[in-house]
Amino acid sequence: MTPTSVDMWFDPICPWAWITSRWLLEVQQMRKIEVRFHVMSLSVLNEGRTDLPQRYHDLFEVGWGPVRVAVAAERKYGAEVLGPLYTALGTRHHHDRQPIGRDLYVAALTEVGLGVELADAADSTEYDEELRRSHLAGMEPVGEEVGTPVIHVPGPDGRRIAFFGPVVTPIPRGEAAGRLWDGVLLVAGTDGFFELKRTRTRDPEFH
Repeated sequence: MTPTSVDMWFDPICPWAWITSRWLLEVQQMRKIEVRFHVMSLSVLNEGRTDLPQRYHDLFEVGWGPVRVAVAAERKYGAEVLGPLYTALGTRHHHDRQPIGRDLYVAALTEVGLGVELADAADSTEYDEELRRSHLAGMEPVGEEVGTPVIHVPGPDGRRIAFFGPVVTPIPRGEAAGRLWDGVLLVAGTDGFFELKRTRTRDPEFH
């Protein structure tokens, strides 16, 4: 049976997207799915907003770097490099607490065998048009009231199901990951369903 393609849009700076991405890779071992990664940007999403605390403005300013590097890598090497590059970036940043910056980009690019000159893209606007296109492709079906992660998957009738989330911690493993996937598809695929939410009471846990 051909695996179902599951498309996830991520921003490397988002810890919740990181957890969701690791969950999806776990689901890939438990269900017949194939995860494909795409770039969205919290910096693009929040561009021009004046109602955010300064710490978020600072984060989104730094956040342009890693998404530009990811899009530059996709342009040069193809979309298939995004998964390994995201893993290299996320492991260093979220697990090892390496700060966003050139050293992070160079280390991640080196690990996955990509040219380290792509780190220069972090400070360039050359890739911003492609970044915005990728961002829009992920966000358009779900609206601008959400962030990352965003997931697109074909429904039982072949029509696209697109949704934000799930936001979960710690990372579900094994059959627990598969059961969550089954439930998410059931809920997200229900016609007219929009929201299920409660206040977060835990910080992200990456184990």
